[in-house]
Amino acid sequence: MNINVQAVKFTLDEDQKTFIDRKLERIKYAEDLITDILLTIKFDRKFSYDCTVNFRWGGNAHVSAEDYEFNAGINKLMDVLDQKVKKEKDKVQEKNK
Repeated sequence: MNINVQAVKFTLDEDQKTFIDRKLERIKYAEDLITDILLTIKFDRKFSYDCTVNFRWGGNAHVSAEDYEFNAGINKLMDVLDQKVKKEKDKVQEKNK
């Protein structure tokens, strides 16, 4: 699983990078299904998060979130991302039955 985090209009500090890594642990259960994760974080008075997850069978999922606080926005994004990944994983398991 390849993870690419990009910051726009600000610089990610070590604490923020560590926080993102810790939160991405939530989707480790689907590590074998995901080829890469592209996370773009923009700052313009508030944080905007855009995340695209590419699955190994060619499918992808796109989620986004916004918040004035960095950590709260990452939490929102991860809640939605976790649900998307679970849904995709369940779809694949249904097809393989």
